Amino acid sequence: MSVLLGTPSLPPKSVAPRRRSRQIMVGDVPVGGDAPVSVQSMTTTVTSDVNATLQQIAQLTAAGCQIVRVACPSQDDAEALPQIAKRSAIPVIADIHFQPKYVFAAIEAGCAAVRVNPGNIKQFDDKVKEIARAASDAGTPIRIGVNAGSLDKRLLQKYGKATPEALVESALWEASLFEEHGFRDIKISVKHNDPVVMIEAYRQLAAQCDYPLHLGVTEAGPAFQGTIKSAVAFGALLSEGIGDTLRVSLSTPPVEEVKVGLQILESLNLKKRGLEIVSCPGCGRAQVDVWRLADEVTAGLDGLDAPLRVAVMGCIVNGPGEAREADLGVASGNGKGQIFIKGEPVKTVPESKIVETLIEEALKIVESMPEEERQGSPAVAVL
Repeated sequence: MSVLLGTPSLPPKSVAPRRRSRQIMVGDVPVGGDAPVSVQSMTTTVTSDVNATLQQIAQLTAAGCQIVRVACPSQDDAEALPQIAKRSAIPVIADIHFQPKYVFAAIEAGCAAVRVNPGNIKQFDDKVKEIARAASDAGTPIRIGVNAGSLDKRLLQKYGKATPEALVESALWEASLFEEHGFRDIKISVKHNDPVVMIEAYRQLAAQCDYPLHLGVTEAGPAFQGTIKSAVAFGALLSEGIGDTLRVSLSTPPVEEVKVGLQILESLNLKKRGLEIVSCPGCGRAQVDVWRLADEVTAGLDGLDAPLRVAVMGCIVNGPGEAREADLGVASGNGKGQIFIKGEPVKTVPESKIVETLIEEALKIVESMPEEERQGSPAVAVL
């Protein structure tokens, strides 16, 4: 019986079939239907500072962000939207709260979509007809973004707090108002800072409509806490096929949000795997400095744009087996490392040469790949 080693030619299947939703176009990015789950973020600059905002959008684009949202709380911000929408390399969504006039300004500016928060816009329901007409004429999708922290007062009175049912009722009510005017170019989010509430809200929403869903744990927190909460919530929903686009909301520079979002999708095989670090915590069996090797291998392969799996092993228990299963690997012990390529041992080098050798061999493997195989980023396993 033959055993296949190295990176499989086809990724494993995802854990569940995707929920089939309507599909909308946010600029040139399809959202919903059979489109891949897209990753979004939001700028932290003052939108009226056009150069700073565009610079941050460029950084997000380079990190893999596919859609970007910009805040529009003032007239100066609204006036900056045409330049930003025109010059951004990725679709720009205008984020509107409080002032419905900025919804019309964003549509006129050529934004790829507009996010509205009904709970924060006074007499929003009275403006739906006008918004639907303007958005329909311009071909601009609308995201109905319901947040626990800004839920409509009528629903807070009805439910007592931002329950899953309250969030879903708010979203579907607003969607129904747009539907009355023939507008269905909609995506919906029902965000909450509690992953348990958020998960249940999206489950209910997914069962009651066919609109594409934007996933988010709102105000998720600092990097560590927010990453855990987002990974738990997104993982639960995406593993059930729920979710068409997502934003990880962290109290960090927005590029970090994109990195986390992409990694979540890769972990569920919803995106071709990129740079994946799998490292052991270290134990008394390790005969090399695993932490140092992990850091140095990761730094040395940073920016290598190819699907490559590298295993860096620190002990003899799992080392040889894991090294054989990678495209490139090392099983380390007694101050030296045995190098494996595609499951075959090729050389033994001193510990001081392990990182250097792995980088050299990785470059050789990538250079030998056909161009079509180089799409994606390296996958690195360090154990």
